[in-house]
Amino acid sequence: MSSHSQKQKEAGAEPDQQVDPPSPKGSEEPAPERDAAALAEQVRKLLAEKQELMDTLVRRQADFENYRKRVEKERHLDRHRAAEAIIEHLLPVLDAFDRALADSSDSAYVEYRKGFELIRRQLWETLAKQGLVRIEPMGQEFNPHFHHAIARVETAEHAEGIVIGELQPGYMFHDKVLRPAMVRVACAPEAQSARRSPRDD
Repeated sequence: MSSHSQKQKEAGAEPDQQVDPPSPKGSEEPAPERDAAALAEQVRKLLAEKQELMDTLVRRQADFENYRKRVEKERHLDRHRAAEAIIEHLLPVLDAFDRALADSSDSAYVEYRKGFELIRRQLWETLAKQGLVRIEPMGQEFNPHFHHAIARVETAEHAEGIVIGELQPGYMFHDKVLRPAMVRVACAPEAQSARRSPRDD
């Protein structure tokens, strides 16, 4: 046996056996734990980005829906304004038909009356389909929003402020007064006499 082998036996070490150096103090955490922490941080960032994208998408959808509703409302109002302008110009034609139909003193006119009534009815039905409504003032209390008073009539048969006559019909278009009705309004006789001066007696 060689002297080198003898020395290894005496030292208590086996041949070709290497001893790992001791780990330095304060070493980093093991690799699997570092990988798990990095992965968790990456997942957290991805979830935050996903939530941000979802919030942006919801806002964009809400903005688009509001835009769509606004455009539809504007188109609807534009159609109403266009129809309102046309109907307003047609009201004198409707008035002319009403005046013509009210005059039935001439016997020869009777033959034409049916034709006038048919044309007038067709015109009215067309306008009514667009939203035109006639104001019915008779017997109603005077309302400056719907009525335009032309005269005050002294009478004891009706309460003061009641509409007792219509000189020109009024019309509404989609809840908007297109033309107020021209009316006569009842006035109590005592209210008139109270305003008389002593010289009138």
